[in-house]
Formats: sequence, structure tokens, C-alpha cells
Amino acid sequence: MNLFDKITETAAFLQSKGFEGAELGIVLGTGLGKLLDRVEEQFTIDYHDIPHFPLSTVEFHAGRLIIGTLAGRRVILMQGRFHAYEGHSIENVSFPIRVMQQLGIKRLFLSGAAGAMNLDWRKGDLMMLSDHINLQPSNPLIGPNDERLGPRFLDMSAVYDAATRGHLRSAAKALDIPLHEGVYVSVPGPMLETAAEYRFLRSIGADAVGMSTVPEVIVARHGGMFVSAIVVLTDECDPDNLKPINIPELLTVASAAEDKLIGLLLHVIPAL
Repeated sequence: MNLFDKITETAAFLQSKGFEGAELGIVLGTGLGKLLDRVEEQFTIDYHDIPHFPLSTVEFHAGRLIIGTLAGRRVILMQGRFHAYEGHSIENVSFPIRVMQQLGIKRLFLSGAAGAMNLDWRKGDLMMLSDHINLQPSNPLIGPNDERLGPRFLDMSAVYDAATRGHLRSAAKALDIPLHEGVYVSVPGPMLETAAEYRFLRSIGADAVGMSTVPEVIVARHGGMFVSAIVVLTDECDPDNLKPINIPELLTVASAAEDKLIGLLLHVIPAL
């Protein structure tokens, strides 16, 4: 079965379960699950019950698709995402975004965790993506192009929607929430970077580093969605002062910053 047929079959299954009428999609990354407490009229389905959906192998990614009402808007949320380092193909990593496109999603908001390489920033801060650098081993547009999904040659000169970023800036100011803006670099993982690698990534223009987001963004833009993204900076990546990674601490930092991110989203969603 080709990609388009898989997408169509998956979308039809989800529509039969009530996944209809939403124009906003949200991807919840590492440690960012409390937003679901604000979603009303929820219906949830596990990834393993959805035809053709990959399965997340990351223990702190729940693996559920949710539809409901958030800040007065019908939304579809992914609780947990997929990564190339799990062994998924780039096609599978981005497959749920293709399905969202088929379900009628017009705007996509992505969240996640990242390491801060800008030495003026601190863990627990939020960074809105102004641009990105893709260092994943591949990208989801390589191979035959199906024009029903998007154009052969995708313009990436303005990836992150300027209007939504303006709304987020205004919300951050109104709520007195510090919000950095910067360039995110997506790397394969799952190991964290060496000191030399952090220096290299900073030298090519990146402010924060993570292992996801960009494949999803590429597919969303390929499908004509308006895209925005914010990451929680869970650790400080100073190559001259590196400390051994502590995953529980990273999750704690992400969770502690979640209220700020939820505040921004609840403020912005009605304006989209």
C-alpha cells in the first residue's frame, strides 16, 4: 500500500471514531502532558489501536491521540511523538502529521524539549523557533512526490508562521513570561552531544538542540499548514562546563516549565 492510501485509510478510521471538525493540531513533547487537563470533551485513542500508526518506544512518551475542545477551539493532540533514533523511518516519524492534514488540520503547534546552547539562556526557559537546521539522517520529502500531499519543491524561506509568532510574543508580554526566539537544530540522537559537537552546532547558527520536531515541520509545511513551535530548554549545553546527563532532572525541568507554556497557548488559541 502506498503512502497516500495508508494516510487515507488511517484518516477514515479516525473520522469514524469522531476525529472531525478540528483545524488546530498540537504535538506534546517530552514532559509536556498537563495541557490535557485543560481539554474538554475528550476522546482518546492509543496509537497501537490506529491503523498504520507507528508505536513510540520512549518510556516517557504516552502514545495517545486526543480530540477535544481547548480554549473554545476543537483540537487534535498527539501525546508523544516518534523519533528516528527509535528505528523509525522518517516517513513514519512524520506520518501522524500527514494524517492530521487529511483530517483537515490547518495549523500545527509543536512543543518539545531542547538543550540550550545560547549561553545567555537558562534551563527552564522557553524558546520559540524562528528557524531551524535539519541534521537528521534524511527528510520526509526524499523519494517520489505525491502532488496530493504537496509540491515537489517546497519553499522553506519562512517556515514558522509570522502571525502566530506575533501572537505568542504579545501573549508572553501580557503574561510576563520570558520567551526567547532562536534557531533549533535537529540531530539524530539518541546520545547527547560532545563538547566539540556543541561548539560546532553553535558555530553554524543554532541556539538550541533536540532530536525531533523538524521532520514534522517539513511535512506540515509540505501540506500547507501554518506552523509554530516552542521548546522548553531543559539543560544548559556549555561545552566548557558539561555535566553528565540526568534524564529525571530534564523531565522535572520540562514539567516545571509547562505552566508557562500552557498559559501562552490558552492566551493565543482564541486569536488564531
